[in-house]
Amino acid sequence: MWELVKAGGWMMLPIILCSIAATAIIAERLWTLRISRVSPPHLLGQVWRQIKDKQLSSQKLKELRASSPLGEVLAAGLANSKHGREIMKECIEEAASRVIHELERYLNALGTIAAMAPLLGLLGTVFGMIDIFGGFMENGMANAPILAGGIAKALVTTAAGLIVAIPAVFFHRYLLRRVDELVVAMEQEAIKLVEVVQGDREVDFVEEGKA
Repeated sequence: MWELVKAGGWMMLPIILCSIAATAIIAERLWTLRISRVSPPHLLGQVWRQIKDKQLSSQKLKELRASSPLGEVLAAGLANSKHGREIMKECIEEAASRVIHELERYLNALGTIAAMAPLLGLLGTVFGMIDIFGGFMENGMANAPILAGGIAKALVTTAAGLIVAIPAVFFHRYLLRRVDELVVAMEQEAIKLVEVVQGDREVDFVEEGKA
């Protein structure tokens, strides 16, 4: 592996740094974007039970807000539920926009790495070709070591750039899809909360909250 890195020349350094950054972002987002952490399945039922039992104090709201992204959205709605449906929905939408911004953290950087890595590989290929033609110009004839070194640099950097870019593209799209699914799930839970609190919906999740 070290021989391949040396063969690729100094352009391998930014490619390796991109691979480290991409791996760190992917691992962090896969851990952060777990359904159990973002949108706990029984949270809404637990909240409704607290409302029924008149246990939803300001301290409980604070704990709910800190418990999960879904909890932050629900807490924003509950804190303004006395002001009517429209105000409650507006507060939920404002909280949801903040939550979505947090869920999408680092994904732009991952997309940038996915686009940049093959370009870095291509740049390494260009440098390799420059080395090859530079060897021809200096000696007026083919120099086997220079020729082999230039070809190796061109091929290794191209391959390295693609090796970094392909998983980065895959996980970038996968994580964006994960965020979309989580946002839809939180939106459905928030709509249920608004309808139940405002008296427009029968309670159908209490038993789930007791599970």
